[in-house]
Amino acid sequence: MTPSEQTTRAWTSLLSVGQALLGDIEAELQTHGLPKLSWYDALFEIEKAGADGIRPYELKERLLLPQYGTSRLLDRIAKAGLVTREDVIGDGRGQIIRLTPKGIETRKEMWPIYAEMLIKSVQQKLSQPELDELVRLLGKLASTNKLRSSIP
Repeated sequence: MTPSEQTTRAWTSLLSVGQALLGDIEAELQTHGLPKLSWYDALFEIEKAGADGIRPYELKERLLLPQYGTSRLLDRIAKAGLVTREDVIGDGRGQIIRLTPKGIETRKEMWPIYAEMLIKSVQQKLSQPELDELVRLLGKLASTNKLRSSIP
């Protein structure tokens, strides 16, 4: 079976637009001397976990990254002093990840740039009904439970 021309066009458009928007956000963060967007996503998820912190495997599920990608990201963020890794008592391999004050501040510095880019790149280009429809359509495409949980 061969996908229709419209299916192929929709797929390539979805990927192209997504990559372009992410690239624009990354460039704007870099212009302001801030870390990559993946750092924001990780810091935000760790912050949402609260004072109890989060286990790396839980973070991996929330970020939809492979285990090695999450480990590398955590290594870089920890090296920058944005998170701490604390051993879990009674679990030789377990860790809890918590934000440091510097991590909290970095995430807060990143958000206004990220938010501005979302407004400029998406909100100002689509009407509210178009945004609603886009969310609805993307929800239909999110056919796995992992994807469904990441789409509001």
